[in-house]
Amino acid sequence: MTTIAPGRLAGLAGACHPGPTVAVTGLVTALAAIAGRDPAGCALVAAAVLAGQLSVGWSNDAVDATRDAAAGRTSKPVVSGAVRAGALWRAALIALACCVPLSLASGVEAGAAHLVGVAAAWAYNLGLKATALSWLPYAVGFGSLPAFVALGLPGAPWPAWWAVSAAALLGVGAHLANVLPDIEDDLAAGVRGGPQRLGAGRVRVMLPLPLLAATVVLVVGADLGAAGWAGLGAALLPAGAGIAAARRSPRAPFWAAVAVTAVDVALLLAAGGDITR
Repeated sequence: MTTIAPGRLAGLAGACHPGPTVAVTGLVTALAAIAGRDPAGCALVAAAVLAGQLSVGWSNDAVDATRDAAAGRTSKPVVSGAVRAGALWRAALIALACCVPLSLASGVEAGAAHLVGVAAAWAYNLGLKATALSWLPYAVGFGSLPAFVALGLPGAPWPAWWAVSAAALLGVGAHLANVLPDIEDDLAAGVRGGPQRLGAGRVRVMLPLPLLAATVVLVVGADLGAAGWAGLGAALLPAGAGIAAARRSPRAPFWAAVAVTAVDVALLLAAGGDITR
């Protein structure tokens, strides 16, 4: 029996982008539970989303291995030598192969929706990240998640427009936040995605905006009443403060985006029981 050394396992764990992988898997599983999936269904959702996220994270680090090494990003396991790019490719393809049946186990419609999102993320890794349309795979990938949840319910009902729209806007915000710290290194390496073309200064100011737009969509579309309007107020304050402080404190918009994202997640989960209306 072939065993994997602990160091290699740690490298694989670090290269899967563990923070976003755990966060997205947990959020979608919670949304599935609130929407009405039974425990077995929630377990299937968790397994499918986890497999998809692992495949995306590993393929991202595998594709970027040479570029990350040139930029001296030793925090990346593939650069530090904890894992090799070939091992990441194998792990990514195995995770992708597992993602297909796990997604389809929730139904053909639901599985197709999730696999479209995973395919969009792979398209980003394989080339779209260096184009002006770099935001699009994030919008499609995140937007597919509430569709996956809704279509997996009995009768495969369509997801509510506000759920898909808000999730897509959250994806655009996630793209800006993910790219912002590396814009200068990306430009030096010839990567000219949407945020890189705008420049770090503009991206800092723009960062909270798609997230704030998601808040508005959730409040208006999901009809959350007083709680929704309170959430909008809670999102407006940090968003405005972050934009106003962008020149004095470059990190302010990022932390403002984190605060608005937290509000959006709370609103999305609060409205999760009506995800098909």
